[in-house]
Amino acid sequence: MNIASVRRPIIPPTPPRAPDDMSFFGRVAVLKQNMIATWGQRAYEEEVIKGRFFLHNSFILNQPDAIRHVLLSNYENYTRTPAGIRMLRPVLGEGLLIAEGHAWTHQRRTLAPAFTPRATANLVPHMTAVLDETITKLDARTSEPVDLRETMQRMTLEIAGRTMFSFGMDRHGPTLRNFVMEYGARLGRPYFLDMLLPVSWPTPMDFARARFRKRWTEFVALLIAERRTMGKKDGAPPRDLFDLMDAARDPETGKGFSDAQLVDEVATMILAGHETTATALFWALYLLALDPETQEEVASETHGEHLDSMADIDRQKFTRAVIEETMRLYPPAFLVARAAREKDNAAGVEIGKGDIIMIAPWLLHRHEKLWDQPNAFIPKRFMSKEAPDRFAYLPFGAGPRVCIGAPFAQAESVLALARLIGAFRIELADRVPVIPLGVVTTQPDHSPLFRITRR
Repeated sequence: MNIASVRRPIIPPTPPRAPDDMSFFGRVAVLKQNMIATWGQRAYEEEVIKGRFFLHNSFILNQPDAIRHVLLSNYENYTRTPAGIRMLRPVLGEGLLIAEGHAWTHQRRTLAPAFTPRATANLVPHMTAVLDETITKLDARTSEPVDLRETMQRMTLEIAGRTMFSFGMDRHGPTLRNFVMEYGARLGRPYFLDMLLPVSWPTPMDFARARFRKRWTEFVALLIAERRTMGKKDGAPPRDLFDLMDAARDPETGKGFSDAQLVDEVATMILAGHETTATALFWALYLLALDPETQEEVASETHGEHLDSMADIDRQKFTRAVIEETMRLYPPAFLVARAAREKDNAAGVEIGKGDIIMIAPWLLHRHEKLWDQPNAFIPKRFMSKEAPDRFAYLPFGAGPRVCIGAPFAQAESVLALARLIGAFRIELADRVPVIPLGVVTTQPDHSPLFRITRR
C-alpha cells in the first residue's frame, strides 16, 4: 500500500532486531523474555523463512497466499503446537480458542448467536456506563500523573464483568487481575522443555500450571454461581453474555454447554475480552500521546457528542482507523503457531508432516514488501480505497477460526478511545521509550505515566 502523507509520521520505538545468524539456543534464551526480539531483518523482508525445529522443518510465512492456504483453504490440516497448548490450556481449558475438530465446530456454532452485531449492540449500554464512571474518576486525577495502562485494564475488566454477568467487578476484579499477572509473569512463558516434549509428557512447569488451573477454574465457577443466583425472569430478554451462553444450543445437535464447558467458555471470553482490548487501548493512547495532531483529529470527530450507541460508534471512521493502525503496529496476538498433521503444499511451500508453521502478525504487519512505511503510525492508510490484502492484516486471525468476539472488541475499542480522547487531552509525563514485549500478548515493557487535562 502506498500512502501519501503531508507531514512526517511518527515511528514508535521497537526492540532491536536480532542478528540473522543468532544460534538456536540464543533464540531460546531471548524467547522467554521477548519473542519479537528473536526475529532478524530477514523476517521483515522475505516471504518465507525456512529453518529447523528439532526433527522438523519450521517456516515463517509472510506470503498472503500461503497464509490463506494454512488458515482458510486447508485449516483442518494444522493444529496448535505442544508449546501453544501448554501456554493456553491452563487458563482457557478446552474452550473455543483451544478446541479442535468436532469439539471446536460444536462450540463455534453454539456461541455464534451470542456475538452477532445485534447482540453486541444490546451490550453497548454496559460499555457506556463503565466509560462514564471511568471518565468521572479520571476527572479527579487531572492534577497528577496517571497510569493509563492500569486504568484501561480496570475499565475493560469492568466492561467484561458487566457484559458477561451484569454485575460489577469491585469485589472480584483484584483477584482476577492477580490471576492474569501471576500467569503472565511465569507460567505463560515458553520454556525449553515446553517446546521439546509432546503434550502427553508433562514438563516441570506443567505441574505448576495444573495447580494454577485448579484455583483459576474454581474462581470462574464462583463467578458463574454468583450470576446464577441473580436468576433470569421467564420471558425477559437476555441481559448479558451469560444469559446468551447459558441458553445457547448447537443448531444442529440441540446440545448446550455442560457446567465444566461453560467455565472454560466464560474464562476464554473474560480473558480474551479484557486483556487484549486493554492492551490495544493502551497502545492507542501511547501513540496518540506521541502524535498530538492525530490526537486532535480523534477529538474533533466526536464533535463533543455523548456517544452511546452502535450508530454513534459506526460514525467514528477516523477513530476506527486509529484502532486498526494501532493493532497493525501492536497486534494483540503477535504469533500464530501451527503444526502440520500431514504433508501439504501452501502456495508453493512444501510442508512435511509435523513441520511447524509460524504466522506472526508482528512481522506480517511490518513487512517491507506488504506495507508502505511499515514502522510508521499512519491511521489514514485504513481510510484508503486500497485496502490491505485480507491475509496481510490479521489482528483477529482469519478463516474459520477468526476471533468470534472481533465485532465486540472493535466496538468497545472505538467507543472507549473516542470517549476518552473526546474528554481529555493526554501527554506523556516522561520520555522513556516504551518497548513492546511479545509475552502472551504484545505488552509494554513498563507502564509510563501520562498527564491528562480536560478539554
